[in-house]
Amino acid sequence: MLLTQIGVVMDVVVAGQGYVGLPLAVRAAEVGHRVVGYDVNPDRIKRLTAGDSYVEDVASSRLRAVLDTGAYSATADADALAGFDIAVITVPTPLRDGVPDLTYIESCARTLGGRLRPGATVVLESTTYPGTTEELLVPILEKASGLKAGVDFLAGFSPERIAPGNNKRWSFDGTPKVVSGIDARSLDAIKGFYDGIFQTTVPVSGPKVAEMAKLIENVFRFVNISLVNEMAMLAAPLGVNIWEAIDAAATKPFGFMRFDPGPGMGGHCLPVDPFYLAFKAREHDFYPEFVELAGKVNQAQPEFCVQRIERALNKFGKPVKGSKILILGASYKPGIGDTRESPALRIIALLRDLGAEISYHDPFVPELPDQGLKSVDLDEGLAAADLLAIVTAHPGVDHEAAVKAVPLAIDFRGISRKFDDPDDVERL
Repeated sequence: MLLTQIGVVMDVVVAGQGYVGLPLAVRAAEVGHRVVGYDVNPDRIKRLTAGDSYVEDVASSRLRAVLDTGAYSATADADALAGFDIAVITVPTPLRDGVPDLTYIESCARTLGGRLRPGATVVLESTTYPGTTEELLVPILEKASGLKAGVDFLAGFSPERIAPGNNKRWSFDGTPKVVSGIDARSLDAIKGFYDGIFQTTVPVSGPKVAEMAKLIENVFRFVNISLVNEMAMLAAPLGVNIWEAIDAAATKPFGFMRFDPGPGMGGHCLPVDPFYLAFKAREHDFYPEFVELAGKVNQAQPEFCVQRIERALNKFGKPVKGSKILILGASYKPGIGDTRESPALRIIALLRDLGAEISYHDPFVPELPDQGLKSVDLDEGLAAADLLAIVTAHPGVDHEAAVKAVPLAIDFRGISRKFDDPDDVERL
């Protein structure tokens, strides 16, 4: 049901128009709100205003539709945010030398606080450690606005659950949405807003619980992927096919959840969020050893992959130095062009340090400016390669044909298990 049909139309600001903010802004506009997408990056605003989406899960046709109706507009002008009913903060929260960097949240809070009016609501979606909403965000809003939280304005936290490239399986609005508020009035307002966007909302008692829930979700996945990667490291010297072992283990109908090994974790969440929890834990003299050990395993995985490449080349009497290696897939997961924390970048750097001649092909990543590389034509890259390394298994790529086109291939994603002749390629 459209919100306009029940008479609840709000002026909404979504601050940050990236992988989290743009899907929310477009969906909120589609259900009937008047939405302003705010971003400090002028190039993003230019593309959005032209109806050009750079987020895989938001088709440009959807963006153009809400632009045409006037339900959505994009701006880098902070003064255009005045008068909002609800503002949602979806800015990055990166790590800097292992320490959480909340400067984007702080800056955004000051911007919104200066335009906050009585009765408005501010929601934080950016992943962070427990306490951020009440101990950092709210005081900045109060100072910038001169208003009192819980009296003059409302606030809360609702963690994002975006799975880039996986929208067909888990739709944006079909994924349950955890919501929280600093008090009962805030929770009611925030739940009411998200009830109109998501099929299911999950209210919790306060922001700290919601902040912790998000970290638990990501730490669970982070630890289990690191565990199965460590099992893959052990399987190689034992002469065990790790993929066959996992397939067998996955037949157990209880007490086991399948996770697959790979070249390492990437993206905006998994390699970063667990360290937010570890940072906060250390403030309380608690050391989350599982999290920190999992981090070490994940960080070592690209090095392990490079060692496997070295051994594979050595079997054919070739050193890494001078070998032409084609990296197939540069993004951190299939079907998207996001290279944030991608293990492919580390693998490329390590191989270059060893003297390898590197090229890559990725239909979703046309160039890697920091590496000075552009995606090569796949057939040309295969023809020139001494070794093919499958780092990300994108849909639409004929990996079986690619493996057959090179003298040597190594598969870090297990996709070659589906081939008729699996002996053509080495696997992680």
